[in-house]
Amino acid sequence: MVANSLNDLTNRVALVTGAGVGIGRAVALALGTAGAFVGIHYQTSEAGAAEALAELQQRGGTGMFLQADLTVEQEAKNVVDRLVAQAGRLDVLVNNAGSPVRMIRIEDCPSEHWRHVFDVNVHSAFYVTQQAIPHLRASGHGSIINNLTLSVQTGGAGGAGPYAAAKGALQVMTRTLARELAPQVRVNANMPGVIQTRHHETFSTPQRMDEYRKQTPLDRIGAAEEVAQAVLFLAGDAASFITGALLDINGGRFLR
Repeated sequence: MVANSLNDLTNRVALVTGAGVGIGRAVALALGTAGAFVGIHYQTSEAGAAEALAELQQRGGTGMFLQADLTVEQEAKNVVDRLVAQAGRLDVLVNNAGSPVRMIRIEDCPSEHWRHVFDVNVHSAFYVTQQAIPHLRASGHGSIINNLTLSVQTGGAGGAGPYAAAKGALQVMTRTLARELAPQVRVNANMPGVIQTRHHETFSTPQRMDEYRKQTPLDRIGAAEEVAQAVLFLAGDAASFITGALLDINGGRFLR
């Protein structure tokens, strides 16, 4: 466990949505290893969430499962309520849950799919965040980190346009919340580039992944643990004067 550090989250409580796999799982482990009690949310990845909690406990950390479909408003709100009822507070919210669902060009996109992608990536975060705000305000260390995607900058090539548009909305929501919730709560976002997770196993071919690597100045694909360390930084007191920021984690593939 982390001690005597600006990244020390001892006695704090964190909620990580979509924490059964990939970046969310790595974030849950990083926050828990830093001392936080972690609410590990999942919708369908029960086995992954169980493995994450078991690994966290092996590291000396603590947490709990929170199963819910966050596109359903009451289920999303119940996740926050259940965590606070168990842990007594909420200090950190990581809105990580999201997915392209499937790849489709906007010109071919049925309106039902468009709405579903926004439900999965924007509305779910809205429901959870709205319910979490009073607890985060009361925390004294309130922090929200929203997980975006490099597709916001690239435009969502290969049929990721609806996903990019939804994550773009989440980016604007980040800035709005940073203004509305200051000074009690800091709100930031990270924008991962190509990270080796189940996401790319599903939506990218090995050939495409090699192209991504060649386009990246650091000449490799990122790891979920590297994103998790950036989230840990934004969550803790080391980032106490940072709000409304967007942190690129892409190996130089996109330079501002």
